[in-house]
Amino acid sequence: MLKAAAVARHASINGKETRPIALSPKQPAFAISCKRLPDTVSFDEKIEYVLAANKSARDVSEQIRQVTVAAGDLHKKVIIANSDGELAEDERTRIRVIVSTVAARDGIIQTGYESAGGVCGWELLEEIAFEDMAEKAARLAVNMLSARPAPAGRMPVVMSSEAGGTMVHEACGHGLEADLVQKGLSVYKDKIGEKVAANGVSVIDDATLDGKYGTFSFDDEGNYGQRTVLINDGFLEQYMYDRLSAVKDGRDSTGNGRRESYQDKPIPRMSNTFIASGKDDPETIIKSTTSGLLVKKMGGGQVNTTNGDFVFDVQEAFMIEDGEVAYPVRGATLTGNGPRVLNSIDMIGKDLGFSIGVCGKDGQGVPVADAQPTIRIKELTVGGTAPTGGPAKRKIRRV
Repeated sequence: MLKAAAVARHASINGKETRPIALSPKQPAFAISCKRLPDTVSFDEKIEYVLAANKSARDVSEQIRQVTVAAGDLHKKVIIANSDGELAEDERTRIRVIVSTVAARDGIIQTGYESAGGVCGWELLEEIAFEDMAEKAARLAVNMLSARPAPAGRMPVVMSSEAGGTMVHEACGHGLEADLVQKGLSVYKDKIGEKVAANGVSVIDDATLDGKYGTFSFDDEGNYGQRTVLINDGFLEQYMYDRLSAVKDGRDSTGNGRRESYQDKPIPRMSNTFIASGKDDPETIIKSTTSGLLVKKMGGGQVNTTNGDFVFDVQEAFMIEDGEVAYPVRGATLTGNGPRVLNSIDMIGKDLGFSIGVCGKDGQGVPVADAQPTIRIKELTVGGTAPTGGPAKRKIRRV
């Protein structure tokens, strides 16, 4: 570290007079508590969790042909010192559990998937039963074997809060990261103050949410984790900044400078990103929809950040007929454009459902969470093929 500092000093002074920097410790703005740190839970106990979840999934049906169960934890200490004299010390603990199942019958293969995680210790599995998650993933795979093929065409789409915020993260969130905006790779460039979404739609990035997977006290540049309103009641208010992109725009960092490890450079990244809850009852949203598609769980997909075009796979979906959930369908995809979707939302539920992930950008992965309430999109293309695009197209991996 001293050698690296000496090299950096030599490169930066360029004959200029140097001055000593007095480091001043920063205190966290909020407390993050973990009751069962990873090193206090035995390896045998962790294995028991995994084996019990595996058995729970396989016991659902003989049609379950494959089960993948994973449990991971992380606990690390981070020290960040910068030339502004700031010294930030942080401890970061995360837990993540995943179940993936495959069911097969008469040549038809379907999958089920469940995940959970947070900035916490192994007490997570006292709040979320790993075995119940495994059973739910297995039942989803089995139930989808009897689902009808999804119809293709343009139709209303109700996205349940259970689907998590994959769409807002990918089709909207990345376009609000300042480095992509400054490079001209965002459809939201030069739109601060403009109306970019329907009335009532607010998009927020909040690193201070208690226990969520993208929560942190300090970003990787020593800035406090913050709550940033990106879109407020349909109007674009702010981008997400790290220190470098903030200097370029004459702004303050929003505490979104993140990196995978000390070996990577900080860049603007999301933390916990979500569409804020509205006032509509989720059941009323379905009942007021004459016909359309109800999306319960999203899969993977891809998005072109330059123009906002996207295509997503849907893992679990149902047709809505006469305001009722009629029957399950499989093989559905959602094709559309992020900004147009935000403008097409006409009902916003008062619920809020989170999902977790590891977001990839510039070869780095960082933990994030995203969420949305139950929303209704007036019209979206169901089925179809992936949009074509240039190098800004991103592959999306569900985690």
